Amino acid sequence: MEDLTQAAERVASLMRLLTTTGGLRLKFRITAGAGAADPDGLERRDIYVECKGPDADLLLDRDAEFLRALEHITAKILRLEPDEHDRVSFDYDGYKADRAADLRDAADDAIDEVEDTGQPFRFQPMNSRERRMLHMFLKESGLQTASSGEGPTRSVVLYPEGYEIPREPERPRFDRSRSGPRGGSRGPSGNRGGGNRSSSSGGGYRGGSRY
Repeated sequence: MEDLTQAAERVASLMRLLTTTGGLRLKFRITAGAGAADPDGLERRDIYVECKGPDADLLLDRDAEFLRALEHITAKILRLEPDEHDRVSFDYDGYKADRAADLRDAADDAIDEVEDTGQPFRFQPMNSRERRMLHMFLKESGLQTASSGEGPTRSVVLYPEGYEIPREPERPRFDRSRSGPRGGSRGPSGNRGGGNRSSSSGGGYRGGSRY
């Protein structure tokens, strides 16, 4: 990722745009650097955006569709690779911790089923950060895991011990060396709201609207 202070400023610009021009009634706090680290080590986050406010419940509607969209858009603005998307994390009302607990429960249930039936178990399609968590939880079982599918249909499959995992076609990777420096063009900016900076105890960036 580019310089964390600059990356956090880009995220703040997006949030200011949403809360001014977009009229979204949200307050947000952005932490970057050591202070953004996930205490459970489930996300490799360098930037953590905590939200609250009258419209914050919208973030979790339809299986947190809006919150996931913000993470996806931010990852695109910062030009992160798919396996780097958990470097930026948005949260509201403890959703991330609750979701991690749900994934762990799903992993435990799948392990039991595979051990009982001797057949592979395919999870529902998930984004890259949640697939990574599942792989972490499933690794403890000693069973084999792999990701299968492309794009929005990509999912984790748990295989019995000794099962021959089907080989997938090689996924193409594109050379970005001609597309300019990482970080791309400057992100959207707005007027008032958010972006006030102060130093965090972890030596990183902290900013956002009054939280």
